Amino acid sequence: MGVYLVSVAAQDWSVAGEDGYGDVASALNTELERRGLPPYTPKTPEDPGWFEEKMSPPMDGFAALCRARLSPEEEHTLLSWSLLVPFALEEGIELPVGSAYTDETLVVGAPCVLALAERLAGTLGLPLDLIPAAFGNLELTLWFLEGEAEQAAAARPGPWADDLTTAFYTAVYLRAAQYSLRYGRALTYS
Repeated sequence: MGVYLVSVAAQDWSVAGEDGYGDVASALNTELERRGLPPYTPKTPEDPGWFEEKMSPPMDGFAALCRARLSPEEEHTLLSWSLLVPFALEEGIELPVGSAYTDETLVVGAPCVLALAERLAGTLGLPLDLIPAAFGNLELTLWFLEGEAEQAAAARPGPWADDLTTAFYTAVYLRAAQYSLRYGRALTYS
């Protein structure tokens, strides 16, 4: 059990009911149309694999980093979304449709999340060349929580190595935004 950050498969996006995201898709497309924007239709490229990371470690250090390095609005954008979409939005969109853990769904664009996560990664000196980027299931979770991050921290010390949990969340948000943009997929919590 626990909270997972997962990609939304194109075939599940418009499906109504428990197994799909049809209510969110409909509400989002209505709001996008109201704003004069095109509807979101997920790409259906070759199978990009499934993005899934377990959000189990405490977020206290990451939240403190966000408070220290981001404006309150940026912090809210990064920490409060419940649906990440693969296109730019000038501001988050609040939908009156419940998500897995909230009564409403806050939609934000991956370009904004990527820019914020890149800033935090730069602050930490996150060694992106060492951190997995293949978007395999639980790839970051296993790398950070099963010892490889500790070995990398010993070989390449720096601010990122002082708090591997904070580095984990920074990497998760960064890789999630990259995945979303690369494959045109939304991400959410389940």
